[in-house]
Amino acid sequence: MITVERIYHYFPNLSQEQKEQFAALYDVYKEWNDQINVVSRKDFDLFYERHVLHSLGIAKMVDFKPTTSILDVGTGGGFPGVPLAILFPKVKFHLVDSIGKKIKVVNGVVEALGLKNVTAAHQRAEEVKQKFDFVVSRAVTQIDKFLPWVSNKFYHKQKNAYPNGIFYLKGGDLSDEFKNVRRHTEIMDLEKCFSEGFFETKKVVYIKMI
Repeated sequence: MITVERIYHYFPNLSQEQKEQFAALYDVYKEWNDQINVVSRKDFDLFYERHVLHSLGIAKMVDFKPTTSILDVGTGGGFPGVPLAILFPKVKFHLVDSIGKKIKVVNGVVEALGLKNVTAAHQRAEEVKQKFDFVVSRAVTQIDKFLPWVSNKFYHKQKNAYPNGIFYLKGGDLSDEFKNVRRHTEIMDLEKCFSEGFFETKKVVYIKMI
């Protein structure tokens, strides 16, 4: 079983509060997951590896500046948004999902952890009216379907090292899926950041949107 110590290993500069929040994630999600299944029960022992650490892979590519605003599309039970919100307490996160019971879990987790930088809504991406600096997501659909959902969601003023855009967690061979994307794209292999075998085919994809 992978424990929270793996998070501390890869992110050694966490505050005591952040350590406590990451440590609390397992029990909070276990309690909610027993009521509403948002994390596969068969791999819950791998929760910190396959859900928390995977979400934090985005932070190995970008260090979001304070006051940055981020939309998490198709967040499910709160991934990657909740782990990123713990890691970046001065960044604002808005988590949306089209399935209401998943947002119920997100709100329960956010309340239990005392996260002040997270809002959540039962909403499809196309219905979101606000604008953001970045959109994050974890493989909710093929990128050619995803881009039209979020193409009008970005502020034009840049405050981070990366121009405003998308950070997308995907796995496998992406050459076919991304060959028709006509925007600047960068792909980072997570196996370069994390030694666990799960990450051998996992990637973070950045797409410039402004």
